[in-house]
Amino acid sequence: MTDLLRSQVVETIRTQIGPIATPQSIHFVSKLPKTRSGKIMRRLLKAMASNEKIGDVSTLEDGAAVSEIQSAFDELKKQIQ
Repeated sequence: MTDLLRSQVVETIRTQIGPIATPQSIHFVSKLPKTRSGKIMRRLLKAMASNEKIGDVSTLEDGAAVSEIQSAFDELKKQIQ
């Protein structure tokens, strides 16, 4: 299932944006960091990607999402190095 989804995502990026934007790897996570009202906390995703301090997470609905995304990001960094 994830292989099919991965290939569909890559194909969509190639056709919609262009072959230059094709990702080398894609990691799927089961949860995104959301507030209690359901908004995705993009600030947290940006902070993790930039290796910056995450900051206030008092409005976060489920803290497990942050650790899962951080693990996926750490795995991605290992592949790059």
